[in-house]
Amino acid sequence: MHSIQKKTSLHCLSGFALLLVAAGAMAQPVYRNVDKNGKVTFSDRAPTASTEPAAGPQAGITPPANAGLPYELRQVALRYPVTLYTGEECAPCGAARSLLTTRGIPFEERTIKSNQDVEALQRMSSQASLPLLTIGSQQLKGFSDTEWSQYLDAAGYPKSNSLPATYRNPPARPLVAVQAAPVAREPAPAAPAPQQPAPAPSGPTPSNPAGIKF
Repeated sequence: MHSIQKKTSLHCLSGFALLLVAAGAMAQPVYRNVDKNGKVTFSDRAPTASTEPAAGPQAGITPPANAGLPYELRQVALRYPVTLYTGEECAPCGAARSLLTTRGIPFEERTIKSNQDVEALQRMSSQASLPLLTIGSQQLKGFSDTEWSQYLDAAGYPKSNSLPATYRNPPARPLVAVQAAPVAREPAPAAPAPQQPAPAPSGPTPSNPAGIKF
């Protein structure tokens, strides 16, 4: 009978110890970690420097075009980048730009001004009409609110603006990069002509009274 009670006591102590361990495990805090890409995970380990969001851009370093976007929107923009091609005095171009801006679509704008721009646009789209929108490899020629919205929906872009308040699209730039004209260099000054030795006197001199030539 005594041995049975002893075993029972040992079992009780073991069970109590397991309960203490389980309670300690349940009491461990849970930390929310956010990596540099904005992905959120939960762990019992405190966040370290490698899991914390990356610091802001350093001075003198230009951040990528999609830097600062929410994680899901950044992934869509990487898979299906949006580019708007516009021209001057183009009312549909302004409406197209307004649609993208209002909806919060991150996009690049290329302007068509020079003959080189027009030629490049024709090679790319087989036409010269504007505006032109590209979503990944898909080209949408001519502005259509309904059609453009359908393609943006299919690509996975949000229907409402989710851009951070501080986000700005890159400034518009020409389709063909403008190359600076080479600067003409001034010719180097000509080297002075070497001085010729003075001819020896032909007649008698105080040092050569006989006028002898060697």
